[in-house]
This record gives sequence, C-alpha cells and structure tokens, in this order.
Amino acid sequence: YCMEAVNKAQAETGEIKGTYLNVTAATMEDMYERADFAKELGSNIVMIDLVIGYTAIQSMAKWARRNDMILH
Repeated sequence: YCMEAVNKAQAETGEIKGTYLNVTAATMEDMYERADFAKELGSNIVMIDLVIGYTAIQSMAKWARRNDMILH
C-alpha cells in the first residue's frame, strides 16, 4: 500500500520519493526476509531500530550495500 502512494507521488511530481519501511524483527533471518520483501515491493530504503544491537546493525548494513539499498 505505501509503495503505491510513493509511486503515485513520483509520477505526479516527477521527483524521487521514498518511504522508510521498518524491517526490525526478532532474528536476523526475519530481518533479511523483510528487507528482501521491501526490495521486491520497489522500496529503496529500509529502516531498523538501534535496539537490535551493533552486530545486527553491521549485518544489515552489509546486506544493504550488497542490495543497493539505503539503510536508515
């Protein structure tokens, strides 16, 4: 639903738009799955909570770089 709104706004304005899809989950596997789904939907930005911890943040940063995504 949110990506439909982003795509509509981009079409109407000619500007690049984005939405921060939160992929925070209990396990890394779940976060990777959510991030992959966000990418499939057409999102170029994913967001995580800092409470997941430093190691998990670094793992998600590596995933984002490998998948040409922005991590917030």
